[in-house]
Amino acid sequence: MPATIPPNWSVARARSYMLRIPLLTRCFLAAIVLFWIVGLQSVFDVRAWGSLDPDQIGFATLHRLNTYPFIHINWFHALMNIVALTPLLERFERESGTLTALALFLGPLVWVFLLFGVEAIHTYRTNPSFLIAGFNIPTWTFALLMLLVVEALVPSSSFLGHICGLVVGYAYGLEYLKFLAPPDKILRWVEGKLNLLGRLPHYVSVDQKTYGRFGVLPGNNELARGVWCGDMDAPSQSTPRGLLRLFSVGCSRQGAIWRLKHGTLSGAFRLKNDPRILKLPPYLSLLCILVGAVWLLLLPLDNYSRRTYISENALLPGQVHTYFGGSDQNVFRAYKREIEGLADSNATVPQINDELARIFTGIGLKTSRQSYRYTPTSRAVEGENVYAILPAPRGDATEAIVLVAAWRNARGELNKNGVALLLTLARYFRRWSLWSKDIVFLVSPDSAAGPRAWVDAYHDAHAGGVGSLPVKSGALQGALAIDFAREGRFRSVHIAYDGVNGQLPNLDLINSVVSIAGGQMGMGVGIQEMWEHPDKYADRLDTMLRGMLKQGLGMASGPHSAFIPYHVDAITLQPYGDGWQDEMAMGRVIEGTFRSLNNLLEKLHQSFFFYLLMSTERFVSIGTYLPSAMLVAVNFTIMAIAMWIKSGQPEGEVVPGLEGKKGEKARFVAVERHLFLPLGVVTVVQALGVVPLWVFNHTPASLQTTVFALFLLLNTALPHLLSAILTRVYNPTSQQYQLITSFSLLLLGMFLSSLATLNFSLALIVGLLSSPLSFVRPARHVAWSVPVALISPPAILAIATAVLKKGDVGDFLREAAFGWDVMGMYTPVVVWCVWWPAWLVGNLVVLGRPGRGKAKVA
Repeated sequence: MPATIPPNWSVARARSYMLRIPLLTRCFLAAIVLFWIVGLQSVFDVRAWGSLDPDQIGFATLHRLNTYPFIHINWFHALMNIVALTPLLERFERESGTLTALALFLGPLVWVFLLFGVEAIHTYRTNPSFLIAGFNIPTWTFALLMLLVVEALVPSSSFLGHICGLVVGYAYGLEYLKFLAPPDKILRWVEGKLNLLGRLPHYVSVDQKTYGRFGVLPGNNELARGVWCGDMDAPSQSTPRGLLRLFSVGCSRQGAIWRLKHGTLSGAFRLKNDPRILKLPPYLSLLCILVGAVWLLLLPLDNYSRRTYISENALLPGQVHTYFGGSDQNVFRAYKREIEGLADSNATVPQINDELARIFTGIGLKTSRQSYRYTPTSRAVEGENVYAILPAPRGDATEAIVLVAAWRNARGELNKNGVALLLTLARYFRRWSLWSKDIVFLVSPDSAAGPRAWVDAYHDAHAGGVGSLPVKSGALQGALAIDFAREGRFRSVHIAYDGVNGQLPNLDLINSVVSIAGGQMGMGVGIQEMWEHPDKYADRLDTMLRGMLKQGLGMASGPHSAFIPYHVDAITLQPYGDGWQDEMAMGRVIEGTFRSLNNLLEKLHQSFFFYLLMSTERFVSIGTYLPSAMLVAVNFTIMAIAMWIKSGQPEGEVVPGLEGKKGEKARFVAVERHLFLPLGVVTVVQALGVVPLWVFNHTPASLQTTVFALFLLLNTALPHLLSAILTRVYNPTSQQYQLITSFSLLLLGMFLSSLATLNFSLALIVGLLSSPLSFVRPARHVAWSVPVALISPPAILAIATAVLKKGDVGDFLREAAFGWDVMGMYTPVVVWCVWWPAWLVGNLVVLGRPGRGKAKVA
């Protein structure tokens, strides 16, 4: 093997490699492509005919042992196998011969990972380990790493088959299975009788093998190049061949080390100094963005999503009889008339709570109240909660479940059916002695501030304007909110589960309600306001994107959102559609859910807390969807590193004295980087993000729209103003603009990659909207700043509110300020302190006019 690195890749080299692929490798690749093409038709099921199904193996179906490696799940699986199989099988065939490869690869083997195992052992013998972060990693583990990568990319492939093939490859590479290879004597006899070398093109005979039978035997060229051990002189061309073999066997390890040091390392240094390497990062960055977006679009497919299931066996959803109904219908109607009377009389909150407290006390429950007052955006939000506690007959007041009904729901509608149903259930639950946990019944004036104030006070984390709770129970195990403002019968029940900052309840709680309502009660279940869901790809994608948008905004979607930050799993139930289900059916769903939560011995923890729901029966866990956001975040880091490297090279000129000898290319060396100005600019711009954060969270609610319009105008002019000041005062060089871009993108990539583990949706949305910033450069004309201005956070906010038609910008800003002050929402911090500074730096770079500075050699 030559000691020097081969020339750079070119089309001619690739064409030459393809033309030299040996015969068996060509046949196997053609068979894979042929089987994939035949599998496109629907008349004959190729996968059912040739796949390796243990239940179908018999004397009449032994062909499956040889056909299954040619059959793949989809085109991506086939393409990955072709890319992996070609170099491995080509090398094995050249080393062992066509007949040996054919004999070994006919039978129940997994080719790619068998060859990976063989190649891993060969590499381990010459290079036992490689260094990563100071740790020596054995080279034979690379095949295991590839096994995990393939399992992640193609989860439906056979993991057991791949690992078995890998084990066989390891055993063959360690020469434990060398006896399986046919003897050379027999192979020569077959080749001679059939004249295979003369008849078959690209055939590799036994005597034509490149590296010999069972080891690497270097020839004269390698010895002449100095691959020798110790201080031994290289033999001349006239050295006997037997002596050459003796030298090569005795010095194989030293020769491998010499080639590694003088070949690979020298080639790596040449690659580092190659100016063409800096042309790759933009394409690599764009590839990361595209792959991240495509990855997201693949999630609704069956191959990447999973069916939901109950992880906590103690829940036993739908396994008990529910008895709510009958005479309870009359009780519900009576409570409903009392609530309607309170609403018609325009009773105040204290008057309403007096009546509700009287009802709770009449049922026999411990009742109490709590007042609260918040002042977000100089707008007072105040009220009074009333709640009652049903002590558990079989418990010790250490655990509790909460049933919530807001007097008015998130849309401002009177929740008279919801409050009436809560009172009816309180009376009904009081009659049962099976409860092992306390049940808390909470009625709040609204669906956001009231529940938040109550939960904060329950955990002694309330602010000054929030009153304490005179009566408490044990640790909260779960919560269920009722939003039943509609009149008449309904068809299905809608589950709202999005919490503040993208937090979600345990998936087992949602699955339990789906099992009880859909399975036991026979009613439909919907999520994300998808009133019709035929379970097609478009419906799954729509459901997933709706959920991501709500998680990305991070706002409260119901009374349940106040509980989730305290690790209390909670959801809100909302009936919808025209059907035959009545209030008693809704009550039985709540009864069945409470009976399941009553079975718990500890908080829900076995199922997922990070997931994306495609429908009520399919979901994607964090391990599957997280790479899409990470790929988008990585593109910023790639470009930041590229800008850093580029800033250390002279700008389009050769440093004097480094022109090189005649006929040689000029050498590019690192120059001194001036870091003070770039660091100062990025720091100042990052600090400016505090200004809009404070302004929009403290501006009076009535002035939010006006202030936003003024800020939008200022946001358009600010980059031009800062760019003019920067150019006149400091006149930054091209290197300094590169460093400004590098530091800004590095911060953005770091923030988004960290945020993706907490709020995947917000990180992905901000990453995709900020992705053009990876490619900004100083422009020659001011007009280039117009497209950059259109992707600014204020412009995106104005466009989004106009397209979605969810009110004006002022309403959105008021909700965001309320979420920041009351609910602890951190979306404004991400927008104004992460996204907006990165955009402002990008616009500064586009408007920049690099001055000429003299490069200093480092």
